[in-house]
Amino acid sequence: MPTTPAPAPFTADDYRARMARAARSAADAGLAGVLVAPGPDLVYLTGYQPTAITERLTVLVLAAGQDPVLVVPTLEAPDAAHAAGAAALTLRDWTDGKDPYAVTAPLLDVDGRFGVSDNAWAMHLLGLQKELPGTSYVALTEALPMLRAVKDEHELARLEAAGAAADEAYGEIVKVRFAGRKETEVAADLAALLMKYGHSQVDFTVVGSGPNGANPHHEAGDRTIERGDMVVLDFGGLKHGYGSDTTRTVHVGEPDAAEQRVHDVVREAQQAGFEAVRPGAACQDVDRAARAVIADAGYGEYFIHRTGHGIGVTTHEPPYMIEGEERPLVPGMCFSIEPGIYLPGRFGVRIEDIVTVTDDGGRRLNNTDRAMAIVE
Repeated sequence: MPTTPAPAPFTADDYRARMARAARSAADAGLAGVLVAPGPDLVYLTGYQPTAITERLTVLVLAAGQDPVLVVPTLEAPDAAHAAGAAALTLRDWTDGKDPYAVTAPLLDVDGRFGVSDNAWAMHLLGLQKELPGTSYVALTEALPMLRAVKDEHELARLEAAGAAADEAYGEIVKVRFAGRKETEVAADLAALLMKYGHSQVDFTVVGSGPNGANPHHEAGDRTIERGDMVVLDFGGLKHGYGSDTTRTVHVGEPDAAEQRVHDVVREAQQAGFEAVRPGAACQDVDRAARAVIADAGYGEYFIHRTGHGIGVTTHEPPYMIEGEERPLVPGMCFSIEPGIYLPGRFGVRIEDIVTVTDDGGRRLNNTDRAMAIVE
């Protein structure tokens, strides 16, 4: 198996620039600052991921014109001090028995409105509101949805590596036996292949055979895959801290004409969505292009989800390729294009690639054959 060197780690300067950009973006949005709890936003901004997320308050405070401060429990301060971005911020710890909200309050504008990471605990937000009743809060996804959306060259390299690893996994899974095996067995094979090709985390391995494929988020179950089944394979996870997510639909033995027709329509829709990608186009234009192909073929009511979602340090994040999202595409954005047709009680088809916006169009980060593979 060919190996490629791991990308160079992000530096304190990388995290310093991200935090400064977040603070500026907050100010531009009319916010007093940003409060970031443990989770993807904290990893992205600081490189710090607590070994355990507990009831003890941990919060990064960012505001234009002041240095970043990470408030942490004293017992977790040594780990926080070793985070890759620690040199770009100030640590302020608090010990058990002290009020963490009283420690945090002096860092905040007493009448400010703050963006808060979506996964912050309600008890922590309520604690801050009690300490500072003049403050108000808005979810970061609403206030700064593009915080992580535009990737730099180092992030793109990680996404490319993750996509290539998922492609390698697909190249091997189509060689295994499907007929007579349970969906869970094929899903386990997929998970093992993602790990074999360098993933540190497997987020999902959807194996939807026959009628189960008509459920877009079917979890692999005990159904035995049979000859004549269409099988949706949707899988991904994290490699080098960045996501993969790809879908191909295979067939056990030769498909009939109706199955082939549906697959051809989805493949055409996926291509149309890709061809709609260009700087300045609206996110909804990608959805419209893919959806039009499926609707024109008479299957519009069976395409029951958005065309795509962003990807980065998580496998699902903004921007979203959906009607009503008028935000323009920008070079460096990365997202899925994954139209599908789901025929209840019969089968489903989905084809998905991760795509990045370039200066003059789009580039796929998944490059396996999108034709229907025949498996045994």
